Amino acid sequence: MGLAILLCVFGVGVVIGVPVAFAMGIAAAAAFWYEGFPLLITFQRATAGVSVFSLLAIPFFVFAGEIMLHGGIATRLVKLASALVGHLKGGLAMVNIFSSMLFGGISGSAVADISALGSLLIPVMKERGYRPDFAVNVTVTSSIAGIVIPPSHNMIIFAVAAGGGISVSKLFLAGVIPGILMCACLAIAAYILSIKHNYPSEPFPGWGEVGRSAVDAIPGFFTAVIIVGGTLSGVFTVTESGAFGAIYAVLLTRFYYRSLSWDAFVLAVTGAVRTTAMVMILIAFASSFAYLLALYQVPAKLSDLLVSISDNPIMILLMINVILLILGMIMDMAALILICTPIFLPIAKGLGMDPTQFGIMMLINLGLGLCTPPVGTCLFVGCAVGKIKIEQALKSIWPFYIAILGALLLVTFVPQVSLWLPSLYD
Repeated sequence: MGLAILLCVFGVGVVIGVPVAFAMGIAAAAAFWYEGFPLLITFQRATAGVSVFSLLAIPFFVFAGEIMLHGGIATRLVKLASALVGHLKGGLAMVNIFSSMLFGGISGSAVADISALGSLLIPVMKERGYRPDFAVNVTVTSSIAGIVIPPSHNMIIFAVAAGGGISVSKLFLAGVIPGILMCACLAIAAYILSIKHNYPSEPFPGWGEVGRSAVDAIPGFFTAVIIVGGTLSGVFTVTESGAFGAIYAVLLTRFYYRSLSWDAFVLAVTGAVRTTAMVMILIAFASSFAYLLALYQVPAKLSDLLVSISDNPIMILLMINVILLILGMIMDMAALILICTPIFLPIAKGLGMDPTQFGIMMLINLGLGLCTPPVGTCLFVGCAVGKIKIEQALKSIWPFYIAILGALLLVTFVPQVSLWLPSLYD
């Protein structure tokens, strides 16, 4: 009965429009009350959930991404991507995907990717004869590279949700190849569609322009180098790397590029505070919610249910992916990481899957949920930037869904895709 109350109150809250974090908090309070626990326990568990030192890295990561978004880095990355891949068939689509891969590795945010790159590229693509829905779909689906390619604050959330036994450094390394693989799959899909619709290519500017664009963009890459390299080398902790990365981003955009105005700085600070507050509230109430799920032995019961359907590891992993895909269509990504990790990670480990591999699988899976209705944040933002209806985008987005699913299946069933780089770090 307690579990029924927990899930029903949470489900009703989400359906009627209560923010997911507060729906989890209210549901947890209701279940604690039913079980006879003091309601204070809800807030004690919530406080314990955010009293984790590594979570301090999240505001620094988010702030560095916001500074890059408002400090003109995206324009330089687009210029570099255009010089490198713009001459291919459907050149601007390739530029879009390649820029997302580069910018995602710096900002760590899918929404920031769409906001920055979409605003630059979607209008240009439409002017050059690309269909608006194609331009939006390329931008939306490639944006989730920022979730997988390090540094990504979602990796920190996963590490915390997993109980703290997973190395964030290894997660950073594990995301590199899957992120590049996913972008390569999207580029293949975009290339095929470009041939079908005879989209144009851009003239090759010459290797001199490629070199100049690279020199101009390279300083921006050092944000990721400081964060990821500092963590991997052991010189900094994850939190310290995030702090130094944020400081470097401010100094770079203000004094080197001279593109960060005071108004842009205020916008970056405001955006970072808003995002950090949302994430921390989610983590807090998800901790109370997850405590009750463990109390009611939900992971063990769900594992027994999946095994009763099939004892084939491949089928069980497919079922986990399907469940995550469905949940990703209706809930926010951060909330799902916090709720689903304690449930599905023990099952995956029981099947012999490495926790790091499971983390990358989950991030790609839930990233796809950001591009799907009814709760697809990236899809909504992309359609708003491209000024088209969601229905119009959905009619032609399926080739890109297939591309991401292809990368997801490779990550799920070929461990070395995500574990090869971390194995070199050991």
